Amino acid sequence: MLPLLAVAWRAEDWGGLRASDWGALRFTLWQAALSAALSVALAVPVARALARRAFPGRGAVVLLLGAPFILPTIVAVLGLVAVFGRSGWLGALGVEADIYGAHGVILAHVFFNMPLAVRLLLQGWSAIPGERLRLAASLGFRARDTFRLLEWPMLRAVAPGVFLVIFLICTTSFAVALALGGGPRSTTVELAIYEAFRFDFDLGRAALLAALQLAIGVAAAILTLRVALPSGFGAGLDRTVPRWDSGGWLRWQDAGAVALALLFLLAPMLAVLAEGALYLHALPASVWWAALRSLLIALVAAVLTAALALPMALAVARGRAWVEVVGTLAVTASPLVLGVGLYVLILPLANPVRLALPVTAAVNVLLSVPSALRALVPAVRDLDAGYGRLSASLGLRGWTWLRLVALPRLRRPLGYAMGLAAALAAGDLGVIALFARPGDATLPLALYQLMGSYRMGEAKAAALILVALSLGLFWLFERGGRARA
Repeated sequence: MLPLLAVAWRAEDWGGLRASDWGALRFTLWQAALSAALSVALAVPVARALARRAFPGRGAVVLLLGAPFILPTIVAVLGLVAVFGRSGWLGALGVEADIYGAHGVILAHVFFNMPLAVRLLLQGWSAIPGERLRLAASLGFRARDTFRLLEWPMLRAVAPGVFLVIFLICTTSFAVALALGGGPRSTTVELAIYEAFRFDFDLGRAALLAALQLAIGVAAAILTLRVALPSGFGAGLDRTVPRWDSGGWLRWQDAGAVALALLFLLAPMLAVLAEGALYLHALPASVWWAALRSLLIALVAAVLTAALALPMALAVARGRAWVEVVGTLAVTASPLVLGVGLYVLILPLANPVRLALPVTAAVNVLLSVPSALRALVPAVRDLDAGYGRLSASLGLRGWTWLRLVALPRLRRPLGYAMGLAAALAAGDLGVIALFARPGDATLPLALYQLMGSYRMGEAKAAALILVALSLGLFWLFERGGRARA
């Protein structure tokens, strides 16, 4: 709450906005709406194919669709440049391509959010009762009848919520706009905050833009909550509904949809990681130091997220619902908004630039708390219901209760929450780009600087290390949580 209140206190009045800032607001809303619409539209045939097909490797495909959640944004941007840029794979085939500008921002947002839309729509398809499908089969429904009477009503209920979730994500995207956008025609509000802070050092205008960004996030979040989302949101993705209406050419249509989605997701990753391995030996020492800073930030963020989210989850499970509301407020704020707020708070006490690394860790803790609460609160409620009375009768309290009762049974959700926090903190390019001095670069910032210097081979090698760091930390924490759980 304090960073958000600091932003509101330091912001100028609305007259402080320039014409370019209003242009950034229009572009932010326009690109977010178009990115969300394209992501949902392209996800429909992929989700439909996965819902009505059972094939070897289907589980791996669904798992792969979750990879963009923990993939560092700047790595994906580098991969898209390697495929769709002028010197990329399409350029080598003689296709005129320019990824920089509004179309590049939208392409990157579709890359990140189309898999999310597939997984959410797949929830909706999996929720269609099998009895209705069997009834439709007994009545001789064809594929178009099934779509009109069963699938289309489901899409009308689910798709608006998916659209709004992706719209909210796209309004707070910073690294994509920084790397592929810019200029008067493709600047987002996030990028305008960065420019006002970093280049103009106009703290009042930066805070005003941050308040505007926060208002967009709150409005989108309220709309998202008011629109129905699929039941069981975020769980149970691997149930295939038996179908009778998917033979003939529909088989090829489904295979094509899944194959194109995989090609779209895997090609940028392969372009970066395969070539990056060839340049590992050429990386300067500064990149390895940057990797060490990212590792430390990730570990600190993981530990602090667990230390903050666990007592909050206990409070929520014991009836203090307002704690969950406060914990999820960060969903509406971007890293830059929180960074500006922390800068305003710290400035009277110390030089915030000297605290770039601690501030980066702190902001990532705040951003990780909502997802940690989503993982921990249901598990803590089950723990309280199952062992609460027994623990009270045995007099187990405090550290003894935590060590003997809570931690052994919360290890799995806690490991997942810590792994997610570590992966996101390792790949963060938001706050560190705002605060960092030349000697404080983390690995994502070092990667961005290599890209800006057109040292693409070394940038791909840095991307390879960043992917290994993020995915490795997530795997270690998540695997540790499952051990003996």
